[in-house]
Amino acid sequence: MPKRIDLRSDTVTQPTEEMRRAMAVAPVGDDVYREDPTIRQLEELAAERTGKEAALFVTSGTQGNLVAIATHVKTGEEVIAEAESHIFYYEAAGIAAVAGAQIRQVTGVRGVLQPRDVQRAIRPLDIHQPRTALISLENTHNRAGGTVTPVSVLQEIRSVAHAAGVPVHMDGARLFNAAIASGCSAKDIADCVDTIQFCLSKGLGAPVGSVLAGPKSFIEAALQWRKRLGGGLRQAGILGAAGIVALTKMVDRLAEDHDNARILAERLANMPGVMVDLATVQTNIVLADIAETGMPMDTFLTRLREAGVLSTAFGPTTVRFVTHKDVTREDVLRAVDMVAEVLAHKH
Repeated sequence: MPKRIDLRSDTVTQPTEEMRRAMAVAPVGDDVYREDPTIRQLEELAAERTGKEAALFVTSGTQGNLVAIATHVKTGEEVIAEAESHIFYYEAAGIAAVAGAQIRQVTGVRGVLQPRDVQRAIRPLDIHQPRTALISLENTHNRAGGTVTPVSVLQEIRSVAHAAGVPVHMDGARLFNAAIASGCSAKDIADCVDTIQFCLSKGLGAPVGSVLAGPKSFIEAALQWRKRLGGGLRQAGILGAAGIVALTKMVDRLAEDHDNARILAERLANMPGVMVDLATVQTNIVLADIAETGMPMDTFLTRLREAGVLSTAFGPTTVRFVTHKDVTREDVLRAVDMVAEVLAHKH
């Protein structure tokens, strides 16, 4: 039977053999007591890679964002974020439910917030309005198709925010994809924000976990929020060991995923009725609009799955494909052939 090609997300990656071996022999301790040596090693490595004073292992990107935002803001305050950001769209209103804050949506350009729009969204001092407590950026931007915010734009937003006395957080779930695509380091990007969260379990291939990085005093305060949210783990080094391999061995190869996504996008764009905005294909995500094919989304996804290719709906007529380490160039080319075959038999 041909290999199933899973293009739903880079969260479906399997840990490498090196990760599995590292997990099996990792020295561990009780991380709630801060006694797990492998977690401490991971956190020190993450702090170094992002240029921050300290870092904190968390169970997921969603938990990392919520811990960060809850640490930054007080009840009744406001967070500025891009209109279709992950923290607004996919994190179960945790900011409202747990942190007691609201999100002010600002529409970006292909997911990239513009400094002038951020400046306009910062609230004046007014008893009728919530205080702007935080600006949250997403890089890369998932719903925009994996787009990257340029460092120059990040620097401008940082200047606008800090001039107003407002800190900046980054949801950098795919931080290293952004760095590879930008031709810069993760540290260059992280330098533009006060705190940053990045995932180990997406393109980097670790089975579980994310990291929150920032000033030492901030991370010390974030520890209590992590505990409140059930993120205080015990012998967590078994997970941290895979994260160390992810950070030291799996970053540079992300360029291969980007190349595969570009090939996939260009070939899809050449199919009758399929629309792809190639300007958004900057990393490992491809959004394809199949409206003009006339095929219902459910039908398309079902037939493609039956042909051995998994993808996901990203709107009424938009399909998302995500490349990752477990998808080869040959897999991508076969997936393209399967999409063409499915669309050729509409009835």
